Amino acid sequence: MKKIMIFSLILFLSICLSACSEQASEKLTRVDVQVADDQEIYVEEKIIQDEETLNTIKNVFQKIKWEPNTIADMARKEDVFVTLFYFIEENMPERLYEYRIWFNGDGTATIISNNENEGYGFLDEAKALEKILINKNK
Repeated sequence: MKKIMIFSLILFLSICLSACSEQASEKLTRVDVQVADDQEIYVEEKIIQDEETLNTIKNVFQKIKWEPNTIADMARKEDVFVTLFYFIEENMPERLYEYRIWFNGDGTATIISNNENEGYGFLDEAKALEKILINKNK
């Protein structure tokens, strides 16, 4: 009985450690941003590689409330189209996630992701993200 308990505990800890190490190994290395104007044309493109800004973006994205398997259709073109580049491991291509983001007048944002685990999302406090991606000081 003790052997089964010890084996179960070791198995559980191994699963937990491998799951944690998988998430920890994903490192945000770059963010590509395309900003659309009022005529829904991309007028600005930039690449963000600054470590501090990348950490801020990663922290903001962790606050998004996702609703996977939700199909959303927006009435207008997104304000920004963002691509996040994640480094997974050596000799492997980076993992790319694409996000279409609409900033709302009330300081929130609506996000649609190409990642099937995320899908449609909503961010309550989007001013910091808007400031980083569009360079607005609202």
